[in-house]
Amino acid sequence: MLYQVDASRDYDPSGALEKIEARVMWINSADDFINPPELGIAEREAKRLKKGRFVLIPVSDQTHGHGTHTWGAVWQKYLADLLGGAPSK
Repeated sequence: MLYQVDASRDYDPSGALEKIEARVMWINSADDFINPPELGIAEREAKRLKKGRFVLIPVSDQTHGHGTHTWGAVWQKYLADLLGGAPSK
């Protein structure tokens, strides 16, 4: 756990977002306290992705803050869109 936290504490992929060629979906939940959407970082930076899409999942009884990423039922439809070839933008 310490390795995981240390490895991600200063991670910042923003320097090369324009270089990403793959289709990308960036998903966050509105109740994420680690990556709070109020900062507007995702909305701003996702525009730099050539084939990217940002999805903000509204707070609901199914979201779990930062832990929402472990609850596939919350974001599975977005993954299906990405894998199914639906347009990213």
